[in-house]
Amino acid sequence: YYSDYRGTPQEIVSACKYGFLYQGQYYAWQKKARGTPALDIAATHFVTYLDNHDQIPNSTHARRFHQITSPGRYRALTALLLLGPGMPMLFQGQEFAASAPFYYFADNEGEFAEGVRKGRREFVSQFPSVAAGGADWLKDPDDERTFTRCVLDWSERDRHVEALALHHDLLKLRHEDPVFNKNTSSSLDGSVIGPEAFVLRFVTQAGEDRLLVVNLGRQLSLSPLPEPLLAPPAKREWSLAWSSEEPRYGGDGTPPVNRSDAWHIPAHAAVVLVARAQAAQANHD
Repeated sequence: YYSDYRGTPQEIVSACKYGFLYQGQYYAWQKKARGTPALDIAATHFVTYLDNHDQIPNSTHARRFHQITSPGRYRALTALLLLGPGMPMLFQGQEFAASAPFYYFADNEGEFAEGVRKGRREFVSQFPSVAAGGADWLKDPDDERTFTRCVLDWSERDRHVEALALHHDLLKLRHEDPVFNKNTSSSLDGSVIGPEAFVLRFVTQAGEDRLLVVNLGRQLSLSPLPEPLLAPPAKREWSLAWSSEEPRYGGDGTPPVNRSDAWHIPAHAAVVLVARAQAAQANHD
């Protein structure tokens, strides 16, 4: 059921702006139109997530998002989740990068239990890798050991300090920033700026705009800059306010991003830029 998605930057931008990607278009996997129009629903009304109780058990080893991607992409997409327009949902232990898997488990008996096992094998067989190698990796849903392996290790909250700091700071920014906290009337636009990079701009009437730049690919140098969303509001300039490459999150630090001649976006990273009064204008005031 992943086959009708390509994971492109434009898909992510569209999901942030419109919530659902399929709002009545043809959906090849189901061989029919999927979804209903939702363009009139504000993006703030949608729930967004990186992990949930369906997707994790449908992967081979029930791994969580941070275990199947690079550390930089994990931090960058966490920033998108927690600063984006939708209401973020954190899965069990996600805020401290829990290592426990999340298998499909139940508490059934007899014929019903066997029916569930059979149904699981049939469902996951849609994935070519599973169909080729068999479903021997599937855990018995009704084996108590399947459940106990999913129990969180709460001591990781004290040990995974970088992940916890990442979530703490982003949630604080979402709560305290006058644009990200959603209490300020703002509009959202976005654009693709590279093969694996995009920008979201939060626009306010007062010019207190924010840019969230996400680069999931290699280091990106932008010159020239023929993208209007990168232009600051009148008499203002962009200033770096937050970076997923902060060392306390496990990153490598962030060199200057928006230089006068070009923009340099670090690889596998997200940065937040704030529109501030130009230095000369601020001194004059």
